[in-house]
Amino acid sequence: MIVDTQNIPRAPGRMPLLGHALKMARRPLHFLQSLPRTGPLVRVDLGTMPVYVPTDARLIRDVLTTHATKFVKGRLYTRVEPLVGKGLATSSGQVHRRNRRLMQPMFHKERIAAYAATMSERAKDLVDSWVPGQQLALEQVMGEYTIRTLAEVMFSADLGQPAVESVRRNLPVILKYMLLRAAFPAFLDGLPIPANRKFDAAARDMRAVIDQVVADTRRSADTERHDLVTLLLEARDADTDEALTDEEVRDELVTILFAGTETTASTLGWFFHEVGQHPEVERQLLEEIDEVVGGGPVTIEHVPRLVTVKRVLDEVIRLYGVTMLMRRTTEPVELTDTRPDGEQVTYRIPADTEVAFSPYAVHRHPELYKNPDDFDPDRWLRDDIPRTAFFPFGAGNRMCIGDAFSWTEATIAVATILQRYTLAPVPGHTPRKATSAMVHPDHVPMTVVPRTG
Repeated sequence: MIVDTQNIPRAPGRMPLLGHALKMARRPLHFLQSLPRTGPLVRVDLGTMPVYVPTDARLIRDVLTTHATKFVKGRLYTRVEPLVGKGLATSSGQVHRRNRRLMQPMFHKERIAAYAATMSERAKDLVDSWVPGQQLALEQVMGEYTIRTLAEVMFSADLGQPAVESVRRNLPVILKYMLLRAAFPAFLDGLPIPANRKFDAAARDMRAVIDQVVADTRRSADTERHDLVTLLLEARDADTDEALTDEEVRDELVTILFAGTETTASTLGWFFHEVGQHPEVERQLLEEIDEVVGGGPVTIEHVPRLVTVKRVLDEVIRLYGVTMLMRRTTEPVELTDTRPDGEQVTYRIPADTEVAFSPYAVHRHPELYKNPDDFDPDRWLRDDIPRTAFFPFGAGNRMCIGDAFSWTEATIAVATILQRYTLAPVPGHTPRKATSAMVHPDHVPMTVVPRTG
């Protein structure tokens, strides 16, 4: 059976001119989770622009892998390009292939092992700063930890402090308004409303500060530095001996900051919230950390052996993952699905068409996960979860280059904290899901409790 775009069902609730943008802006997670009820491929209108949303994991896998070369990054990334420029998140074609090839060695396992020492030191510093009975706003604490850890890897200590402060100041503003910026029609960008002013000012400030760090690093000519800025400036294409320009280095650094802070900070916030509600899971984690790590510092060698930690992290990011990703076709594409009755359906998508999908919604799809809204790390031991059903860092040639970095950082932080303390939820507040690039907690108040055994 062949289905053309004019026959793809439209999501309910469309408004004149705005389409589904207002509905999505008001309750984005509810809206995205509702789309499978309309069909495996659904039309959503952002303003007057149609966007086709696959809700079936197999169709998404087609987009990410089978037909990956027929797609470029879509509207979401075009709309945030004023922030990240043409870094890996937004670039396509030859530029993306060249830059990814240049940057890949910086995320090889040997380099991750070197970064792990910094992660462990910063996590220990964090824990050393706590006292028993102290109350933490954990979402802020983890945000600070991830920003400082990543900044220490990225920037030399003597040149990077202004960038650290800029990220701390501006990144929360950018993340707050990014999804709204992408969902609403472009003609609204020029309106002098607070969301636009704050987003634009934060983006300008962060890019300007990092421009200065790049320029200062190049002028310093310190061959003993091994920070990420220096490595990017020294990188050369193996085929052409071509280097990145200062602007390209800036764009890649902003992209890494953008992608590498909220993901880990949000995951850690939700991790300790969920573990605080599930004492049996906490007991399993403590036993594993005591057995694998003991009382010394957490090292890269411990990370692959902390299998319970990984299982809990997987469950957290399944429940609270990436909100939405987008692509745009560069040529006609056929996405193929099989209906429950066995009939094969092929959807014909023309060139220059926007396609979006929600890892958050797919990871809570009841046909893929039993009791999908429950926190249940043991599902990864017993459930027969399809390989295509879990893609927290994407898949294919656009899979996140920093996935191993983020997982290593989160694992080290969890193990370092739970060696000495548990974190108890403060009564009176249940974290709410706030939406930006990730589903992050609005507030996670927790009390530091020293371990007694």
